[in-house]
Amino acid sequence: MDGNGLREWVGGWPGVESSIKWENDLVFTVAGKMFCVICDQGPGAGSLSFKVEDERFLELSGRPGFVPAPYLARAHWVQMADASRIPAKELKSLLRRSYELVRAKLPKKTQRDLAD
Repeated sequence: MDGNGLREWVGGWPGVESSIKWENDLVFTVAGKMFCVICDQGPGAGSLSFKVEDERFLELSGRPGFVPAPYLARAHWVQMADASRIPAKELKSLLRRSYELVRAKLPKKTQRDLAD
């Protein structure tokens, strides 16, 4: 998985924008709020981080290939060093859920504007 592949998957979702932050990371946001980060270059190249439900955080962070995301674990984010370790369908589902979790915290008017 790379930034371009991720753009193809999530780029068409309502309100999604992407930008480079912290020199190495491609960050995907909805209404300015992060829901997914992929490291495009540097020592962590290819690592993917995203938000998960509170109750799934311990389950996923204990699963092989997943770890609590540095700096974001307190907000229930997980990180994968290699996103190819899980099936594409499952990864797409996890990313969509991350998007939905972040979108659900937005003001109601913004949520209505982003309705699918």
